[in-house]
Amino acid sequence: MTIRDKIIKQAVAILENRPKGIRYSEFVREIHEAQPETAINTIHGTIWNLDVRVPKKVFKPARGLFLHVKYRDKETDATEHKKKLRESDFYKPFAECLVKELEECTKAIPIGGNIFKDKWGTPDVIGVREPKKSDIIKLPTEIVSAEIKLDSANLITAFGQACAYRLFSHKSYIVVPTNSPEDDIARLDALSRIFGVGLILFSPERPKDTDFSIRARAVKHDPDMFYVNRCMKIIEDRLFG
Repeated sequence: MTIRDKIIKQAVAILENRPKGIRYSEFVREIHEAQPETAINTIHGTIWNLDVRVPKKVFKPARGLFLHVKYRDKETDATEHKKKLRESDFYKPFAECLVKELEECTKAIPIGGNIFKDKWGTPDVIGVREPKKSDIIKLPTEIVSAEIKLDSANLITAFGQACAYRLFSHKSYIVVPTNSPEDDIARLDALSRIFGVGLILFSPERPKDTDFSIRARAVKHDPDMFYVNRCMKIIEDRLFG
């Protein structure tokens, strides 16, 4: 068995225990740790096109990512499942959550798109909390906005949008999937507490019966009433009707 044959055999063995695949740099490191006597450049020269060398055992689902072919169907199934789900599928369930579970609103509606026609963005869900007739002390009307992200690759952008909604909302939430990277969730948690944005986690598998869990409650503040009235005028019939 040649040196290259040994590298390929070791590489395939590593991939067999990696159902989610392995990135190139980590791949090289693990092979070198298993075969320290082999020159690192020889490893590089052998595995960079491993999917071409042994196409029946290895394939690349993305650039720089290696996966064993036995996990190909699982990768395809996961991708197809994700394609079938849309972010908008979670708008209505979270609107109901704001009213029934979090009790942050007396009414909430999904909107999304670009209804506000503003480069600062339109919330995916917006709600209102109005005093009830039975309330002895009548609280002021509050507006609550939420940005929902199904794709965990754009969480920092979503957080920026949630912050922007504070311009016309008394409370703002960012809603992200539970399978987001732990480091990202930890950062969002810390930022949410600094900026007063609420953080909600949800299960992305089934929109109709997903669980929304509070990681951080949104802190109420006074928005700019000029922007509040300008935005609410656009959806007045839907939200206050």
